[in-house]
Amino acid sequence: MRDTIFAPATAAGRAAVAVVRISGSEAAQALRGLAGRLPAPRRAALRKLRDGRGDVIDQALVLWMPAPASYTGEDTAELHLHGGPAVVGRATRALEAAGLRLAEPGEFTRRAFEAGRLSLDQAEGVADLVDAETEAQARQAVAQLEGALGRRYARWRTMLAEALAQVEAAVDFPDEELPGDVARRAEPRIAGLEDDLARALADARRGERVRDGYRIALIGAPNAGKSQLFNRLLERDAAIVTPTAGTTRDVIEAPMVIAGYKVLVADMAGVRETCEAIEGEGVRRARVWAADADLRLWVVDAAVGSGAWREARDLVQPGDVLLLNKTDLPAGGDGEDALGVLDESAGRFEVSAETGAGLAALHEALALRVSADLGGVEFPAVTRMRHARVLAEALAHLDRASRALETPELAAEDLRLAARALERITGRIGAEDVLDVIFSSFCIGK
Repeated sequence: MRDTIFAPATAAGRAAVAVVRISGSEAAQALRGLAGRLPAPRRAALRKLRDGRGDVIDQALVLWMPAPASYTGEDTAELHLHGGPAVVGRATRALEAAGLRLAEPGEFTRRAFEAGRLSLDQAEGVADLVDAETEAQARQAVAQLEGALGRRYARWRTMLAEALAQVEAAVDFPDEELPGDVARRAEPRIAGLEDDLARALADARRGERVRDGYRIALIGAPNAGKSQLFNRLLERDAAIVTPTAGTTRDVIEAPMVIAGYKVLVADMAGVRETCEAIEGEGVRRARVWAADADLRLWVVDAAVGSGAWREARDLVQPGDVLLLNKTDLPAGGDGEDALGVLDESAGRFEVSAETGAGLAALHEALALRVSADLGGVEFPAVTRMRHARVLAEALAHLDRASRALETPELAAEDLRLAARALERITGRIGAEDVLDVIFSSFCIGK
């Protein structure tokens, strides 16, 4: 018999209401010990809660949800207490004295998954919804919780089953009067599924970026004005700004919301050749962060003609944006030179971090760019790195199967392995250590 668990389901600290959840076979006994009698199922009742000595803990709303019609599939209770830390502390001590155990992070949702109340991808949607900071993150998490991700994978599993049936017919009934190319007839289905998975993998970054944040890097030579622009974008003093070249030595990340999406903007060391060890490490980190960013804002000091713009040129990728900064000062030659090397896909803006000129247009352009990169008609098939790894594994098995159709036994085995890989997304099969990793990321009480 499993332990009966409990945990506060609301944040610690002073609040109007605090919720404590209980789940397990001893939930009814524990609730009777506190409240005297059970309320009607799924009907809130006002009860005086008492500890083991009979002292009143609180007057609270109590909910009773017997199995299997509960979140975890087990007998479940909730205590809606007054939210003072002393009240919550007394209630939790009374539950511990009754023999209940404080839940591990994610243990309630893990029990829901093990009881079949949620699939694994839906459980991940619960975690993402709890962590959501923006509307876009919340929308994606709700869609995943409602089964959008599971439905896509179910469609792919159906396509796999149909292809496998054709291939296995050639293996299981070799003496029957079947067409000689029966295994080959699975080829269009396999090819179509390969295309679907390849497109999903190519789109993988979108779902992950909605969840984790779209990454924008400010790159450029020292003293181009990156830190001052960084502060302007964030509308606060997040980075130190001085006239001294090389003030910023490390990558400074800060979150902001653009067009309803979470965005991580990074200021970083100016890119240049240097023999100084600390600055050199800062430049190395800047290059790594910028290479993995979704968008780079190439900041060029348009008031000088030193050729410093060339220092960061190798980091610029197609579709990046050139910011000609310091337009409040007389123009030098670097701005024109930088414009001359841009391709047609690059955006370009004249701005002044000192006065704020041009930043409204930049904000508008960033909103359009983030919306275009992260928006989409179809729900993304990947919202976590785990999903991408499984899709890549399934695609590799499909590729081997398509090349082994002349040997149906081998092709059938790879199709089965591809199906098993897809089933790990929803948790129909899965290793215990994978489940441990997923549910350990949840907060206690969920």
